[in-house]
Amino acid sequence: MRRLFQYPLSGLSRAVRVILAEKQLDYEMVYETPWNPSDELLEHNISGEVPVLIDTNGVVAYGNSTIREYLDEVYPDIPLIGADYRQRVEARKIADWADNVFYKEVYYPVVHERILKRFVKDAEKSPNPDRIRTAGAKLSNYMEYIAWFVDRRNWLAGKEFSIADITTASLISVLDYFGIIQWKKYELVKDWYVRIKSRPSFRSLLHDNLPQIPPAENYKNLDF
Repeated sequence: MRRLFQYPLSGLSRAVRVILAEKQLDYEMVYETPWNPSDELLEHNISGEVPVLIDTNGVVAYGNSTIREYLDEVYPDIPLIGADYRQRVEARKIADWADNVFYKEVYYPVVHERILKRFVKDAEKSPNPDRIRTAGAKLSNYMEYIAWFVDRRNWLAGKEFSIADITTASLISVLDYFGIIQWKKYELVKDWYVRIKSRPSFRSLLHDNLPQIPPAENYKNLDF
């Protein structure tokens, strides 16, 4: 059985879960905590970061971009990068933007302030409102960026659902868990996100629940 070392509110872990589900690949989830990685996780990835995938053939892959490229190459029957070179370029560009820019400037500051600081030794436990505000301003700009694509295309990278949609929506899903997105301001993005939330591959994410931090009221709703 394949194994995925993951944390439920890790957007990048969620992206891999969606890819595995879209490709109809069975796997076992191994729960990890970013602030206290297990010895087994450290054996496979010295940084202790998730996601880490161990495939049935013994291959160990870590890092969202590495895992998605690996899965699309080894299990090509349901392609998620694109059927032609133009969409593949677009899908990789947007997924890379989500992995790096959106992750660093919006997703990580919010997750760090809302979750990780509670558990990191010697860290200030109260969320930093200035950091969250700055991330919120960036979020507004980037939601408009996403809206530009979905106003012109069926999916972010073109006609086909791809890793661009999966990676971006998986990060957004964690922000939505905390209820910080004012969806009425972003109707085009909301319509796109509703389509993704409605996919069977995505629905399992909506059942993730941290006892210490329950999800926002409308997090699970498809009609919100």
